[in-house]
Amino acid sequence: MALIEVGRVCIKKYGRDAGSKAVVTKVIGNGMVEIVTSVRPKERKSNVKHLEFLGEKVDPKDESQLYRALEIEKPKPKAEAKQAKPKK
Repeated sequence: MALIEVGRVCIKKYGRDAGSKAVVTKVIGNGMVEIVTSVRPKERKSNVKHLEFLGEKVDPKDESQLYRALEIEKPKPKAEAKQAKPKK
């Protein structure tokens, strides 16, 4: 089993997202990967030295597995969020 591969669940050790769970979405090379974290769900580059890999692996294309691994709720579409706000 390769340590650095797409779908690996890890914990970010350094930076703004330190301590949060992350999932590798793309291996770039030269020690760099793209990840999605529970704090900032937008894809970002990260050095593999800043990650602590766990024994889990998920399919990053399957949103339900991704959100379950990151332990976050699926974000609501903006149209529903606007309707949910009460009017003054």
